[in-house]
Amino acid sequence: MAISTPIARAPYAADPAQSRGRRFSEPQSASRNDFRRDCDRIIHSAAFRRLAHKTQVFVYHEGDHYRTRLTHTLEVVQIARSLARALGLDEDLAECLALAHDLGHSPFGHAGERALDACVSAYGGFDHNAQALRIVTDLERRYADFDGLNLTWETLEGLVKHNGPLLTHDGKPTARYAEHGVPAPIIAYSNLQDLELWSFASAEAQVAAIADDIAYDAHDIDDGLRAGLFGLDDIATVPLIGDIRAEIDARHPKLDDSRRVHEVLRRIITRMIEDVTTESRHRVAALAPRMSADVRRAPHAIIAFSEAMTTADKNIKGFLYPRMYRHKWVMQVMGDAERVVRELFGHYGANPADLPAEWGEGLERMGESGRARRIADYIAGMTDRYALVEHARYFKDTPELR
Repeated sequence: MAISTPIARAPYAADPAQSRGRRFSEPQSASRNDFRRDCDRIIHSAAFRRLAHKTQVFVYHEGDHYRTRLTHTLEVVQIARSLARALGLDEDLAECLALAHDLGHSPFGHAGERALDACVSAYGGFDHNAQALRIVTDLERRYADFDGLNLTWETLEGLVKHNGPLLTHDGKPTARYAEHGVPAPIIAYSNLQDLELWSFASAEAQVAAIADDIAYDAHDIDDGLRAGLFGLDDIATVPLIGDIRAEIDARHPKLDDSRRVHEVLRRIITRMIEDVTTESRHRVAALAPRMSADVRRAPHAIIAFSEAMTTADKNIKGFLYPRMYRHKWVMQVMGDAERVVRELFGHYGANPADLPAEWGEGLERMGESGRARRIADYIAGMTDRYALVEHARYFKDTPELR
């Protein structure tokens, strides 16, 4: 039986022994390196557990087989580790960033984020990446010596910059943040521990980001098919998927639909992983990085799809956007979910005594901005189920979201 040859550790891979450390000094572990400790802290956090009951696209109770934030996260972890292994990168850091990438999401997916962003628009808005940073640096209260999880610099920078730099070299917001500016919590934390917002993150962070894209494409196709929003013949009109479907049908002409769908999905993931691996090796060869700092200073990401796969990825998302994300049923459910979040925010603002004691403590001494942010933090931490239960306590018309 053939055994794959282990990939040598790349010289530009992140090295836990050379980590820039944690904000608060701690003794080294005798059994785990720093990146492995970060993984473990995230897995044991309350925010991570709550991902099990937070929406991906469909609300949590719609069906046992639809993705939640937690199952999505685990799929991203698997893909990130596969890519890191193939490219000789640090698997623990890649896993860590995949584990943490969705910690800041509110209940009801992007609908909840939109509602919270509107509620606190006058106070800096709501951004799930900024919220994830706040969770791991402040809101988790588990340790005797510090707030947050006290993660390594490499994990924090990857959490914030996995999609690329936030600032230009002269300190101006990059295109993504040109309209509203970089979220204030990110700027505030970077002033305490410089995350070098002008640079790219590590190759491991870039791996986690593209693993997120790959996982989204595959599982949203799967969930959309399960929900009956489109059929396999419909999605096969997308060129890459059509080619894969034709290959499967030629080799297995009598395959049942359930197996055919699974074959399509697993081959999409495989093709994308192989494409990223090949393209990234080309980019590494051109850049010739000798250390992780060279990756950060590069003029572009080194982990990426090829031009052809970038087009295929856009085509998949272009298919899914109108048929799934903007489907009238999904839009109706998400509209109801936004109302739940808005009304909860308004209720707690008018009735702060209804907040749990630990969240209401000191609220009266805060300014308007501080009170709004505290309420948004509380709602953002809710699961879908808890948000609906809380809404039903104070309102008589809680939607069923189905």
